[in-house]
Amino acid sequence: MPHAVASDGTPIAYQESGAGPALLLLAGQANNHHWWDRVRTDFDRNFHTVTIDYRGTGSSGEPETKYSTELFAEDAMCVLDALGIETAHVYGTSMGGRVAQWVAARHPRRVRALILGCTSPGGTHAVERSRDVRANLAHPDPERSRSALLELMYTRKWLGRNPAPYTTLGDADMPAHARLAHLRASNGHDAWDALPSISAPTLVLHGTDDLLSPVDNAPLLAERIPDARVRLLPGARHAYFEEEREVASTAAISFLAGH
Repeated sequence: MPHAVASDGTPIAYQESGAGPALLLLAGQANNHHWWDRVRTDFDRNFHTVTIDYRGTGSSGEPETKYSTELFAEDAMCVLDALGIETAHVYGTSMGGRVAQWVAARHPRRVRALILGCTSPGGTHAVERSRDVRANLAHPDPERSRSALLELMYTRKWLGRNPAPYTTLGDADMPAHARLAHLRASNGHDAWDALPSISAPTLVLHGTDDLLSPVDNAPLLAERIPDARVRLLPGARHAYFEEEREVASTAAISFLAGH
C-alpha cells in the first residue's frame, strides 16, 4: 500500500479509486479507510476518491505521541501533496468532519467544496452527547459497549436487513495507545474560532436521530461557516451515509458537482 510521509516522518497510508475531480474522504475516530467501504463506489463514478489511514490505524505509522484533529488534517494534506493534487473536494464524517474543518480553514485554496457530516465544532460551543450515551459507550463489557455503538450508528430495522461486518465500529487492530490518542484528539477538537474563515462552499449533513453527535450541532456549524447550508435526514442516526445511502450520496454528489 502506498504511503506519504508526514512532517514528523510518520508514514501515512492512502488509497485511490475512481476518476474525475479529486475527493478526499475522511473517516471517523479510530477508524481507517474501510469506514467508507459500503458507499465509496457511489463517489467513484464521479470522482477520483482518496482516503487515508489515520496515524494509529490501518497501514499507517503508530507513533506514541500526542494526536490532534489539526495533526490529522496536516497528515491528509501531505497525502494530497504526495499525489500532486492541488485542489480537492473534502467530505468528512464524525471525527473526519472535525478534521475537514481544519483542512478547509487552514488550506482554503486547496478545498473546492466541503461537506461536514454528523460532526460538531467541538469545544464549549458544541452540543455534547448525553451522560447516558457516554456511560454506555464506556461500559466495561466490550459486547455491551459494541451493542451500544451499533444502536447509535444504525436503526434496528437497518441492522436487520444488513448483516455484519460493519466497518464503522473502529479499527480492531489499533494499539491501545493509538486508540486513546484518537479519543483525546477528537475530544480536544475546538475549531469554533476558525470556522468563519472557511471560504469553501459548505454542506452540512446530519441525521435527525443522531445521539452520538447530536443534530443540534448542524445549525451551529452552518451559522458559523459563511453561506453554509444544512440538509437533515429524518430518522437517520450517526451512520446516515450508509443507512440513508441513496439520499445522502445523491445529495453529496449533487452538491459537489455544482462546485
